[in-house]
Amino acid sequence: MERKLELQANLRDVEQEISAACVAANRNRSDVTLIAVTKTWPASDVDLLAELGVTDVGENRDQEAKPKHDEVQATNLKWHAIGQLQTNKAKSVAAWADVVHSVDRSDLVNALTKAVSGRATPLGVLIQANLDPEPTENRGGALPSELLKLAELISNCDGLRLQGVMGVAPLAGDDELAFAKLQELADQIQNSYPEANWISAGMSGDFATALKFGATHLRIGSSILGNRGFQG
Repeated sequence: MERKLELQANLRDVEQEISAACVAANRNRSDVTLIAVTKTWPASDVDLLAELGVTDVGENRDQEAKPKHDEVQATNLKWHAIGQLQTNKAKSVAAWADVVHSVDRSDLVNALTKAVSGRATPLGVLIQANLDPEPTENRGGALPSELLKLAELISNCDGLRLQGVMGVAPLAGDDELAFAKLQELADQIQNSYPEANWISAGMSGDFATALKFGATHLRIGSSILGNRGFQG
């Protein structure tokens, strides 16, 4: 009961902050989805969040997420895979995730296409854009020039549904410039694929800025669940 009250208080605070940020950005709160990032936290917390009205949860690592998904009792949740994904994990992720946010290369698209063969419902995918001013290989995300080609590939794959784009603000840099770039890339994708209208952007420390630039899905972890050596 104590943990549920803690989560309830944190959720209330986050909701107030999101609502205020939406007002400041001239956005409707109803157009924004909160994804509670539950990585490193137990299945019991996911069930408590579901009881408190959370409908979307995010996980980073397949080896943690799959057993957690199987243990969770709540059945009304949408599961988001938000971490970097290796092709050899595609089949496992496709078994528990409803949406994969971190698609950034063609071989991963092909692996996911094979993995969803026979799946009852399409797997939602977002193209992760690398927003770093000077991209490096150890940071996930496709180069901006590669997004339209990936979008075309995904749109032609049976079993995958292109939902939009995802981005992470650079570790050192201007959040506003990064999220403005992501919004520009999202517009380019949506011009060709009108239903791909998600912009997954913004975490605990920068979601207000992301909302200014059209974010539709916020990935918030530590502000809701607490700190366990990560930011999210």
